[in-house]
Amino acid sequence: MTTEEHVVLVDSTGNAIGTAPKTSVHGLDTPRHLAFSSYVFDEAGRVLLTRRAAHKATWPAVWTNSCCGHPMPGEALEQAVLRRLAHELGLVVEHADLLLPGFGYRAVMDNGIVENELCPVYRVLTKDAVSANPDEVDGVLWMPWQEFTEGVGSNLLAISPWCREQLPLLTALGDDPLAWEPAPEDGLPPAARVT
Repeated sequence: MTTEEHVVLVDSTGNAIGTAPKTSVHGLDTPRHLAFSSYVFDEAGRVLLTRRAAHKATWPAVWTNSCCGHPMPGEALEQAVLRRLAHELGLVVEHADLLLPGFGYRAVMDNGIVENELCPVYRVLTKDAVSANPDEVDGVLWMPWQEFTEGVGSNLLAISPWCREQLPLLTALGDDPLAWEPAPEDGLPPAARVT
């Protein structure tokens, strides 16, 4: 018997205030909850882009960063990143670097469905081939980082709203994504500081 996945609800200062079933928190009045975004890079500094599955409730069939998701209650964010990378992309990695510990956003789809996430951002490096899970991902594309950021900046590439908001913050870290310095873990919101 499988149990329904729950997400961690957070207040305006990033403290955990409870949990809720994942299926109940993406609607017209989405409560703020804990999530993550990750960017996978290969040795050449190319970023892995994914197209969200067409049946997703939020931003279906939209191109975005490599992998997003939610930690389970009591799960460390880095472990959630590794778990979702394996599930969505078949990538088994040992470590993810924290880059933007305090990132958060709120975005509204044309149909009124809201995303409202406290969403720290991670970088992952891999040499492995991707094996996309069709339940999660409709397509993958490796793209040079500079080409990606320039395409988004000039509106040639349509991407998810959270990815669009993250890009200026990531590019401020430097031109070479492989050389970005990880952020300290103590910058994470309180709800994400699982020991």
